[in-house]
Amino acid sequence: MNPNKRPQPLFTTPKRLFLDLLYISVGCILCAVAINGILIPHQFVTGGITGLAMLIHKFIPSVNAGWIYFFINLPLFSLAWMAVGRRFFFYSIIGAVCLTLSMAYIHIPIVLEDKILDALLAGLLVGAGAGITLKSSGSQGGVDILSIMLLKRFSISIGNTVLCVNITLLLMVTFLYSLDSVLYTLIVLFVSSKIVSLVVTGLSQRKAVFIISSHWEHISKEILKDIRRGVTILEGEGGYTHKKEQILYTVVNFREIGQLKRLIQQIDEDAFVVISDTLEVMNYRIGNQPHW
Repeated sequence: MNPNKRPQPLFTTPKRLFLDLLYISVGCILCAVAINGILIPHQFVTGGITGLAMLIHKFIPSVNAGWIYFFINLPLFSLAWMAVGRRFFFYSIIGAVCLTLSMAYIHIPIVLEDKILDALLAGLLVGAGAGITLKSSGSQGGVDILSIMLLKRFSISIGNTVLCVNITLLLMVTFLYSLDSVLYTLIVLFVSSKIVSLVVTGLSQRKAVFIISSHWEHISKEILKDIRRGVTILEGEGGYTHKKEQILYTVVNFREIGQLKRLIQQIDEDAFVVISDTLEVMNYRIGNQPHW
């Protein structure tokens, strides 16, 4: 550890503090609506610490699932402090307390005609709630803490971690529930994992673009001038013709990809273009490094 490194500030600006608390509040309310309005009444299972709290609540119904969730989370907060940072630690405590209170006091019955629709709606609400909370500087605790640790250290997406951990925990308790409930829960887990990745990544996802064109110089200049993104020129060679080629490589954000495609087509309709998704980009201008 660098002794000269300044500790991470807990709060940056009043605006950021307000947004963090707003994201946490809205996210926890959405999760509580799904848990109390759909998951518990329909005997659906869920994964992670929430699922474990619901399982204990099933056997001890006199104890609110929200308070069970909070106490199980306490050991995990030490991981948040050591592996992520003290800002994430404090905001995650706020998130866990907010979710605990939301689960304790928010009970909105949701009645649909089809259990599949119930599962889809529950997955949408849980995924959106967890994702919105993770847009803040903290989390709701539980599996979210593990997800952020793996994202920061190994670039494993949040949705994949949530899905794998939740399915593993679900398989461990399948004998306590009916097969129907387990299958409906798989729908909830799959939908929520996709939604949380979509909400967290959103329009911040970066696209890597390779361009092969005889007008590479013109295209390169236009990218620098109009889109204002950097371009790397790579040396290439055709495998069949052995003709030397210049390959342009650039990284743009989700909103710029349409502009880039139109620019290339206007200059060279025969250009060969490959566009691929990126998981993470590190750079002060185009980077989408997590903010935790």
